[in-house]
Amino acid sequence: MLERPLDLAKARILVTNDDGIEAKGLKLLFKIARTLSQDVWVVAPELEQSGASHSLTLHRPLRVRQRGPRRFVVDGTPTDCVLLAVNRLLSDKRPSLVLSGINAGANLGEDVTYSGTVAAAMEAILLGVPAIALSMQAIDRGKIRWETAEAYAAKVIRRLVAAPWAPNTLINVNFPDLPADQVKGIAVTRQGRHKIGDQLAERIDPRGRVYYWIGPNRDVDIDTDGTDIAAVTQHKIALTPISLDLTNDAALKPLRRVFK
Repeated sequence: MLERPLDLAKARILVTNDDGIEAKGLKLLFKIARTLSQDVWVVAPELEQSGASHSLTLHRPLRVRQRGPRRFVVDGTPTDCVLLAVNRLLSDKRPSLVLSGINAGANLGEDVTYSGTVAAAMEAILLGVPAIALSMQAIDRGKIRWETAEAYAAKVIRRLVAAPWAPNTLINVNFPDLPADQVKGIAVTRQGRHKIGDQLAERIDPRGRVYYWIGPNRDVDIDTDGTDIAAVTQHKIALTPISLDLTNDAALKPLRRVFK
């Protein structure tokens, strides 16, 4: 739990992502982090790990290579990166804050259960380090408005670390896909819902065998006010506290009656 304001000027910040070490969003987040602290480290996957969720590499060894001062690449998942960074690479002084992203594409609704970006923040929370996941909505992946995230990210981070956090909770930040001067504010939201569509593209490979692509299209729930999905649709930055405790408390009492 972040019980008091974090002095960012004295903080050690770990930057990671799921899009890989060469991703534009990671480079931007490093730039933003350097405006907050001079003690910034990057530990990121060697290759893109989108959709990796909170997976660990258990059946092969992990390799770490240094790419420069305070910059490391791991041939594993985002979760691997945070675990290695906190317990080995930065073991002399644990990070004060983990920033994960900036993801090329939103992580809204149940996206958080698939997202490697969010999973990296989850791992940090499990290790006792406050964490923020940041994503940039991208309606057109060829025209991502990184400048909007750049305009607001540092301000959002500063305000978040000045606020108290509940235990076992990360903050999921999503920037809307529009110019910075058209952003209509910041909304604290709950996680929305959007159904994963049946967008399975069936193709035939050169050997005549069937294969499938899982498509990105989804039916979006924009009618439920107060959600992360509704906020970005309303041109707002969505801040969603995500708890690592997935227990459905309302279901406990009736189940205990059955199994008493």
